[in-house]
Amino acid sequence: MSVRDVCTAVVAALPVGGAGLSAMSRTTVSHPLCSTDAISEQLEELQLTLGEGPCVDAFVRGSAVLAPDLLTAELRDRWAVFAGAALKAGARAVFSLPLQKGAISPGVLDLYAGVPTVLDAEELADALAFADLATLLLLDRGIDEAGAPAGVPMPDHGFEDLGAYRAEIDQASGMLTVQLGVGIEEAFVRMRAYAYARERRLADVAADVVARRLRFSRDAESDRAGEGA
Repeated sequence: MSVRDVCTAVVAALPVGGAGLSAMSRTTVSHPLCSTDAISEQLEELQLTLGEGPCVDAFVRGSAVLAPDLLTAELRDRWAVFAGAALKAGARAVFSLPLQKGAISPGVLDLYAGVPTVLDAEELADALAFADLATLLLLDRGIDEAGAPAGVPMPDHGFEDLGAYRAEIDQASGMLTVQLGVGIEEAFVRMRAYAYARERRLADVAADVVARRLRFSRDAESDRAGEGA
């Protein structure tokens, strides 16, 4: 069984339209691991690009974050950018469940529904059980609390190309530290802000940086495409 199987199973078991899972970390760049459909894939990308949303809050707090209706004023105020973007993507409700085992927190399981949805106590208990299973699978596959495969490259267990995804974003962040003369964290923030401002996937922006199709400058207004390094 893989985490993709868990995501597929939770969608079949609960009143949700899709599920996604991201490796999260306080020390390195976080990455989507898998998703069941285009909307859940977009939600994972959105939250990691924006740095806000129920997934981010669930990871930071270490507890489930339930958003039964993103149209409510409270949630739109709480996630001013994410809520509107998620609604536009087709999600009306989002439920984020942290993956935890002791002090280790390798990621978050996200569920979404296209209509306002409330999980009852039994459904929430089932969702948490799926999150526990995903946690065990990630740890068994060697995904540690840094969100990275430990030791050697992982065999194919149904993940999207996490290794390539992570490597390209890390490489792009490293290149930006040289271009901008900043630390790795600030370089990643600049790249994330650029992706959001232009409504692009973070992975696509990273690919352009690595291929030298996009160069950043110390002046954010001068970031430009189509010029070599």
